[in-house]
Amino acid sequence: MRKAQGLTISGYVMNNLTPGPLARWLTGPRFNALPAPAALPAPRLSFEFFPPKTDKLEEQLWACIRRLEPLGPRFVSVTYGAGGSTQERTHATVARLVAETSLTPAAHLTCVGATRDEVDEVARRYWAAGVRHIVALRGDPPAGATEYVPHPGGYAQAEDLVRGLKRVGDFEISVGAYPETHPAALSADADLDFLKRKIDAGATRAITQYFFDAEVFLRFIDRCHAKGITVPIVPGILPVSNFQQVVKFSAMCGASVPAWMGQLFEGLEEDVETRRMVAAVVAAEQVRLLQANGVDEFHFYTLNRPDLTYAIAHILGARPRKD
Repeated sequence: MRKAQGLTISGYVMNNLTPGPLARWLTGPRFNALPAPAALPAPRLSFEFFPPKTDKLEEQLWACIRRLEPLGPRFVSVTYGAGGSTQERTHATVARLVAETSLTPAAHLTCVGATRDEVDEVARRYWAAGVRHIVALRGDPPAGATEYVPHPGGYAQAEDLVRGLKRVGDFEISVGAYPETHPAALSADADLDFLKRKIDAGATRAITQYFFDAEVFLRFIDRCHAKGITVPIVPGILPVSNFQQVVKFSAMCGASVPAWMGQLFEGLEEDVETRRMVAAVVAAEQVRLLQANGVDEFHFYTLNRPDLTYAIAHILGARPRKD
């Protein structure tokens, strides 16, 4: 009698199979279903938005915020453009979140394009506005630059920024983590050392770059634990609405795109609705597998588009709050 993944096939059947499709189906590996979401704890969620550049995009952002707000995320973060290019828009969006919603905002802050004093002043403005959570990042080079160069008199790296923020106020601080290694890192081990230093400097959480293979994340948290990192390492989830754009961006940020994913989206360049359905299936499978492995916190890169994120959160077991 053969037993595969909890399912049993009798020896009689095994010994009397006629070659053909049914034989392949009966002798291949058997897999039980993933645990039902109802059997698992409700996930803790957070959402990332980017500040709008136009009035129309601002309407889109706030429609996204209002759609996701009832899910009661732990926090929502607002990004900071390359070179600090969206500083005022980021601050305005965060201030409005504090004033007009029930959400807890986290403002992104980077080392790029400013002195320590200038960065500290931005942090003090956030504190005065009621913001107590910062996502502290080194930041990308400004437009036109190919390499990161610390600003004279500025914070050189994210770990320095974390220490500086802690001097300004008792912020909760999240930092970035890279399951597939930061593109500028000398090695995977060196990159993990950078993460450990950010945590030791005072960060209370790490949010990962997006990834598409659950095993990549699970191996990464094994390595984090071995390094002595004990704070939450929250998986960053990117629902894919435009596969070709994701391929281009992933090449720049060091995230791998599995070949099977390209096959799923093949031929759908002009078919938006089918693309969205495929995207929902891909992301749902990813988060359900992570959830089955004990992961109960997820950070969604929404791209200011709520529907895919809402659907995936629902699949995970999240439900609107009842006021």
